[in-house]
Amino acid sequence: MIVFGPCLDGLALARGAAARQRHRCVSHVKVQPRRSGFTGSPTMHKLEALDLSHNKLVHVPSFLPTALRQLTLHHNQIERIPGYVFGHLRPGLESLNLSHNRLTADGIHGVSFLGLYRSLTELLLDHNRLRSVPRGLLLLKTLQLLRLNHNLIRYIPMNSICDTRVSEDSPLVSVHLENNLINRRLIPPTAFSCIKSYHSVLLRPQAYEEEE
Repeated sequence: MIVFGPCLDGLALARGAAARQRHRCVSHVKVQPRRSGFTGSPTMHKLEALDLSHNKLVHVPSFLPTALRQLTLHHNQIERIPGYVFGHLRPGLESLNLSHNRLTADGIHGVSFLGLYRSLTELLLDHNRLRSVPRGLLLLKTLQLLRLNHNLIRYIPMNSICDTRVSEDSPLVSVHLENNLINRRLIPPTAFSCIKSYHSVLLRPQAYEEEE
């Protein structure tokens, strides 16, 4: 049986007992979510924050609580984000932390982020095994923070982070691409054209520069 304990973070503490009922930590316990989902408590469907870090999950779990706004999955063994896994969430996640996993580009599909297009503001994919910029980022219309640092990315294709076919600015205020294998001289001039401040894009150092 999985025991869900309260996440004693600053947000929950500040909001009091009622907020703590909507925040749960299930880290370091080798969680294996059941096919029926995260049930087992009458308050589970009201959860707004769920921490499943430091387990042995190999993919983002299905049947997440519908009201979830913050999902923390760092330090697992996650290799893929199944398509439509977030499609049932209302209004959708604001923060998704997948740092320190085993994600590759093949494990992220065009519909992996379906359900988050108008809600997600923070996406952490650093310290994974990505060799290219993941698909589907252009659909995340409210994204402000994107972390892709400490991966194996070599190139930033056109229309992977900024859509040059539209003239509007992106809400992105911070993009981390440092400690990859990117040759900065090969980055297309308009690759980050939608970002208001070029200083918001962190490209230094790259992994090969640390070795020099």
